[in-house]
Amino acid sequence: MRLAVPDLVSNSYFPAIAAAELGFFTEEGLDVQLDLLFPVPQTMAALRDGNLDFVAGSAHSTLLAFPNWQGAKLLMALAQRTYWLLVLRSDLQAKHGDLSAVKGLRIGAAPGVDISLKRLLVEAGIDPERDQVQIGPVPGTTGASVSFGLTAAKALAEGKIDGFWANAMGAEIAVRQGIGTVVLDVRRGAAPPASWYYTFAALVTTEKHIQEAPESVAAAMRAVRRAQKALQADPSRATEAARRRFPPYETELIAELIERDLPYYDPAISAEVITKMHSFTQHVGLLSAPVPYEQVVAVQFSHLWEY
Repeated sequence: MRLAVPDLVSNSYFPAIAAAELGFFTEEGLDVQLDLLFPVPQTMAALRDGNLDFVAGSAHSTLLAFPNWQGAKLLMALAQRTYWLLVLRSDLQAKHGDLSAVKGLRIGAAPGVDISLKRLLVEAGIDPERDQVQIGPVPGTTGASVSFGLTAAKALAEGKIDGFWANAMGAEIAVRQGIGTVVLDVRRGAAPPASWYYTFAALVTTEKHIQEAPESVAAAMRAVRRAQKALQADPSRATEAARRRFPPYETELIAELIERDLPYYDPAISAEVITKMHSFTQHVGLLSAPVPYEQVVAVQFSHLWEY
């Protein structure tokens, strides 16, 4: 089985990483190869083209490769709510929640992730064009093996960007180095309420895979659910899971970040969340019209959310 994440050295998709590195996939009878494939449009395209069996990524980005949800299903949430943070240069002395601070700045955001920031700013009354907010790729993020948050923090330190929209690992590094200030943490901060539901971290597969190997799909879900519960029981296990994959400094940080995320480790995907996500994806042109919940979520496996 082939599983890919669009960002590896991060907290965003960590339950899937932990399921591989702590042996839960193996215990469920699966031989899973975990890879990094950046950015998320490329990750989802590889799933569509049959080069992957699963993706652990942002739920909304499935639409980048599967228009109107044709051919793909969300299996479970890795964690709830939109999970990116907005970090600006510390010398700007921006206040938490003050989104007007982005005016005239260069903000780095990954492809497929950038659309959420653009929409968030619009909902906060900021027009990126009128207010001269440049939102685009971070220098140095052109390869498929890039961990975006780490690269964004480095670019901020080097003055190549004025801020970034990325995961909590990149944000934590920027804050600890004194080069960045967290202006917005959507899960926990003063953001437009709709932005909570733009997306969430999800385990995704294809309808073809479900039809051909339903037992393997169920086993993968059980493995990820076991990883979520293991981390909830003992967040320090995140260090063990990261040790082979992460650089040393980030390995020491990950357990603290995971502990902060534990309240969001609920695998259920509700109809309300899908409806609100569809409102976002329609606004940004990813979805032409809402589709039924059952077309988006593999409901036949929903009992495994309680595993």
